[in-house]
Amino acid sequence: MAINIQNSYIQTFESNVRFLAQQGESLLRNKVSEKSTNGTNHNWDRLAPTAAVQKTSKRVATPYQDGNWTRRVSAAQVWHWADSYEEQDIVQMLIDPASPLTMNGAAAMKRATDDLILNQATIASLNGDASTTALPAGQIIGNGTAEITFDNILQCNQIFQTNNIDMDVPRCLVIGPKQVRSLMRTVEVTSSDYQNMKALAGNGYLPKFLGFDWVVSNRLVVPAGNQLNCLAFTPYAMGLQVNSDIKTSVGQDVANSFLYAVYMQFTMGAVRVEDEHMIKLHVSNLVDGA
Repeated sequence: MAINIQNSYIQTFESNVRFLAQQGESLLRNKVSEKSTNGTNHNWDRLAPTAAVQKTSKRVATPYQDGNWTRRVSAAQVWHWADSYEEQDIVQMLIDPASPLTMNGAAAMKRATDDLILNQATIASLNGDASTTALPAGQIIGNGTAEITFDNILQCNQIFQTNNIDMDVPRCLVIGPKQVRSLMRTVEVTSSDYQNMKALAGNGYLPKFLGFDWVVSNRLVVPAGNQLNCLAFTPYAMGLQVNSDIKTSVGQDVANSFLYAVYMQFTMGAVRVEDEHMIKLHVSNLVDGA
């Protein structure tokens, strides 16, 4: 129940709602592969590469190269949110609380979408045969003791190139605010000698530096104290199944003074589909020890 809503009762004649600082949109949903589907689980089928062989004479046997089919499985999860207001709240406020509460809830649900993606990015992925596959060691950079560096970014590109990832495929790099600070103190990032376009834009972001679409998130996984799991990946790394997108319901609760309840829910699942497209940068979340 919205027990703090009385803070907006008419006393200061403020007619606009001031939303406290928060992430209002999903930062990662458009960075992954999305599939609308039904069912508890969704299968993401995968086909391993094969090799061509040289034909050295006539009338040779057809060289069938059987492809190895595997699949990853995402499992649907239900996330929800609710808030409420009562009749007396409406008549004692200059604003209608329904719209601000709905906007606040929508922001919370969009952040939850990011949480779903981030939580599944580096854990063991479920396979079609019910086994699990951990993120390979070759896809992990660092052990959580050192700050992020310019060379870490070069390592990411090296791993992608080693994995034969087409460099024209969009690449995303998700880091935290402290990693921005660490990188901005690196001469390779801020010097025009290393790039045609200044990385340090007026808003403090890194625009398309080294081919990455940079995202700054406060929701990355914290594996241990003062550590952070930053991520570099392409859209093929993660699969997002959408059984039911964010839905909103508003109604009266007859059991609780006929209050108005705002309720939101979505049903989605996520899984790491292609390990080769996902890199974990396990870095320190300290800058100069703080």
